[in-house]
Amino acid sequence: MTAARLRGPRRGAGVVVALFVTASLALAGCSGGEEQTPAEEKPPAEQEVAEGISLSGRWPLTGLPASGAAPKHPAMVVKIDNSSSSEPQVGLRKADLVVEELVEGGSTRLAVFYYSKLPKVSGPVRSMRATDIGIVQPAEGVLIASGGAPPTVRRVAEADIRTFTEGATGYFREGSRSAPYNLMMRLPALAKKLKTPQPPPNYLPWGEEGDFPQGSKATTVAAQFSGGHTTSWEYQGGSYDNLNSYAARGDRFSPETLVVLRVPVGDAGYLDPAGNPVPETKFVGKGDALLFNGGRVVKAEWSKSSLDDSLDLTTRSGEELTLPPGKAWIELVPKNGGDVRYSKN
Repeated sequence: MTAARLRGPRRGAGVVVALFVTASLALAGCSGGEEQTPAEEKPPAEQEVAEGISLSGRWPLTGLPASGAAPKHPAMVVKIDNSSSSEPQVGLRKADLVVEELVEGGSTRLAVFYYSKLPKVSGPVRSMRATDIGIVQPAEGVLIASGGAPPTVRRVAEADIRTFTEGATGYFREGSRSAPYNLMMRLPALAKKLKTPQPPPNYLPWGEEGDFPQGSKATTVAAQFSGGHTTSWEYQGGSYDNLNSYAARGDRFSPETLVVLRVPVGDAGYLDPAGNPVPETKFVGKGDALLFNGGRVVKAEWSKSSLDDSLDLTTRSGEELTLPPGKAWIELVPKNGGDVRYSKN
């Protein structure tokens, strides 16, 4: 199969290339929000979902080979705190994909994608941001967040993203932690309540291992989101180690690929409880990209025509780029106030 064929369709294309499916149809679907009670609702009768889906091709969030029965749930995106207060983060090791985004106060938060595997527990779960619309929509996933500010809850609902906030199936408070960093999620319990029409589209442009350009040697990476936060990486043993991860050593997410995108960041239009302006990453348009794989870096450009569209990657000369199959971590580094540094050592 060629690299171009592995990329899969855009949202709404009506076919799935990476995953070939056969299905009989049943019913499900709903949408929730922070101020809704209960936090999850009964599905409307008009939404169809597939039962008995089988896979033969690629996992859409990793590009790795897939066969057999597909998960009976959509991609599940959990918002996880990324500060020392979250230590230890739980459930990262089983994730397929992670996106790191800027939030207020110069810190970051993680949008952690689960599809091929589910951990018993994931968290600590924190609130949603408007940035999450452009992150979640391409995966046609559900968003699992503690809640959100009313303007954000409205915008996420208007984007037709199904949300599960505190009070939904699977949530619990961990007694050994302090609030608000003690809200955890049992994903398998929630997954039993969910069904999906078909597997999600390819999230990234997957190719074959040998298709990726050689690039230049780069074994350390520092993605600076603000003056107060930099995520540091070191390539070792075939994957990238997050040197300042808040997860326990055996529960860390170790990606084979780092996708570092320079993105515009604006103002979401409201303040957090501490009085800090809430930023909104504009995950649409185009910009510079740095792609790290195998201890090497390739300079590229990214483009995304709409919030619900998947990501396109090209060389500086405009040639299409695909990524080697495997787990990926996407860094949404601000154009202004952020920086990316890398070296051979």
